[in-house]
Amino acid sequence: MSGPVVRVLSGLAVAGAAHACVNAVLLRRPPASPPEVRRPVTVVVPVRDEEAQVGGCLAAVLASRGVPDLRVVVVDDGSTDGTAGVVRAVADPRVRLVPAGGVPEGWLGKPHACWVGAQTLTEDGVLVFVDADVRLSPDAVAAAVALLDAHGLDLVSPWPRPVAGTAAERLVQPLSPWLWMTTLPLRAAERSRRPSLTAANGQFLALTRRGYLRARGHAAVRDEVVEDVALARAVKRAGGRAVPAAGAALAECRMYDGWAAMREGYGKSLWASVGGSPVASAAAAAVLTAVGVVPPLAALGGSRAGQLGWAAGVAGRAVSAAVTGSRVWPDALAHPVSLLALDVLLVRSLAGRRRGTLTWRGRAVG
Repeated sequence: MSGPVVRVLSGLAVAGAAHACVNAVLLRRPPASPPEVRRPVTVVVPVRDEEAQVGGCLAAVLASRGVPDLRVVVVDDGSTDGTAGVVRAVADPRVRLVPAGGVPEGWLGKPHACWVGAQTLTEDGVLVFVDADVRLSPDAVAAAVALLDAHGLDLVSPWPRPVAGTAAERLVQPLSPWLWMTTLPLRAAERSRRPSLTAANGQFLALTRRGYLRARGHAAVRDEVVEDVALARAVKRAGGRAVPAAGAALAECRMYDGWAAMREGYGKSLWASVGGSPVASAAAAAVLTAVGVVPPLAALGGSRAGQLGWAAGVAGRAVSAAVTGSRVWPDALAHPVSLLALDVLLVRSLAGRRRGTLTWRGRAVG
């Protein structure tokens, strides 16, 4: 690779690291002691074959503090295991089990399950969506509502701490928050009405009911594989405000257990990770790989510009990890390898999309 190209790519790496540092300062953070919530809150937990996870999730939600009017709606999206039995065994009147019913034509399963659960909140309150593999802290729900109120938001996405138990998970899982920390101008995104300027994580979302309905909620994203980002964009498109926020102190999630699980999980959705388009996702991955991998390769050949680019990539990854709860060292040093691992997952996802063979828990997706 020629010297000028390495210098340009290293310059982009430095800019990305600097931007991550700025966002680390600007990122909305939840209050340490959130005030009591004075309106109803409905926590919707969409589940499909979550027998091993749903009990722990509900125990954490039910331990929430500062939410006197808390309702928990578990929407069973056609589970074939013992998920429903685990939910029925929870002896708490705040918990309600609702069958999603058949998935209507034109819908995907998770958006439909979330939509069914959202219909149970009929007053002017707050909707919180939580995945079954998420564990909330006792103050998480109240803190999310406090963020909505304090900053006049319609949707807030407190990013859970990504729990990683294997080397493969440590390589890949921190990349999602790193991406928006590096590329999304947080304050401009918060003020802008451009739908593309946002990020969200469906593991833990809080919305005002008013903002949800104005955006038509999950009905507006019924066929979206990456429904969380699509929902945030729908909120902005309807004139609302939607932003990610610091959530490592509020929630944690081990999304996948090892490489095989990540391969299957990312396979269903990675092709649509940027703009819902395979072309856009592939182009974005190519740029990220060039910026994150070429300078380190040049550095191995003695390029000073490459050394600077590698150091910047590591620094940006370290800042992102520190803010979002991932392990910082020595994981940040392997940032180029992380990007290459993500490329492998993306290629598989794109191939499955092209062949029409992508499935998730027994259903076709994409």
